[in-house]
Amino acid sequence: MAEPLALYVHWPFCLSKCPYCDFNSHVRDEIPRARFGAALRRELAHEAARMGDDRAERPTIGSIFFGGGTPSLMAPETVAGLIGDTRALFGLTDDVEITLEANPTSVETGRLRAFRDAGVNRISVGIQSLDAAALRFLGREHDAPQAIAALETARSLFDRISFDLIYARPGQDEAAWRAELEAALSLVSDHLSLYQLTIEPGTKFESLYRQGRFRLPDGDDAARLYELTAEVASRHGLRGYEISNYARPGAESRHNLTYWRYGDYLGIGPGAHGRLTRNGVTCATRRHRAPEPWAERVERTGTGAHAEERLDNRDRAREMLLMGLRLADGISTTRFARRSGMTVQDATDADIMTAAIAEGYLVLDPAHHTLRATAAGRLRLESLLAALVL
Repeated sequence: MAEPLALYVHWPFCLSKCPYCDFNSHVRDEIPRARFGAALRRELAHEAARMGDDRAERPTIGSIFFGGGTPSLMAPETVAGLIGDTRALFGLTDDVEITLEANPTSVETGRLRAFRDAGVNRISVGIQSLDAAALRFLGREHDAPQAIAALETARSLFDRISFDLIYARPGQDEAAWRAELEAALSLVSDHLSLYQLTIEPGTKFESLYRQGRFRLPDGDDAARLYELTAEVASRHGLRGYEISNYARPGAESRHNLTYWRYGDYLGIGPGAHGRLTRNGVTCATRRHRAPEPWAERVERTGTGAHAEERLDNRDRAREMLLMGLRLADGISTTRFARRSGMTVQDATDADIMTAAIAEGYLVLDPAHHTLRATAAGRLRLESLLAALVL
């Protein structure tokens, strides 16, 4: 039986551009909500038609994720329309997960009930910090009391809640991080996404960092903050099921698990990526990044897509390793062979694999047909993968 398809919907607009952000997000004096809502719905219909003449030929949708940008700036009616279109065009699984990212400004918090009524059943709140100075440094539009109010409102409306925090900020020490994390998890302890502050090319922070305007914790200090997170999360019943994500059992993001397990997903909206398999061929898809040219293409042709890239066995194997070893449970070697057409051994450097296993960074378990990175391996995953993957 075919696996359910995941759907990603990208809303590209924000109230302001955060200085650390390199996502495809844009600020406009007036957000053209009606135009872009109509374009998203048209592109969804175009993609459905490519997958079959009627719904019976198309895959069922198991998760929808409204990301951005700031999708909580969308009209709730647009969200409801996209969910309804998805149900009509593809069908939804009985346990479909529908997530919307929201910022904790008072305006967006006030829309949460309308998004729930539109069909959203999981909310992801971009808290980033509960420290007033850190929020100002990060360029966030909300303050700590608004963040707390947003979490409390979300808890009253949704059974499933996630929130984001950024750690390894300038001057952050273990005591301050512990207190901040404990405070956040005392409000909501279902799912936590944790991101280390990094300097991304083309961001405002890149310029400030090059000028020496701030410094980040060194690698050892950042690693200790990461390890502290796992300790605090564990005491609140959250398991680190992926490098940057912690959840209570059963509260893992099913949408993101599709990415990490290398399932198929359809991405619509400016800059959205996808991985789709048709007739045994997996293709990488992407949309035009700039919002207005994307909308113009959709209005003219039905889609803002660039040319698709056909992925060969080695491409798929490489992507499966890069994504799957982020998971605490690792990769199913039988699924790996089925999806990529290669064995794990054929896709990796044998000497590096042997050394990584000997050092305790990887575990290859023939009895359970898995390859996984240990906690120590996940701390070093970027350099490990660079050497391991052919």
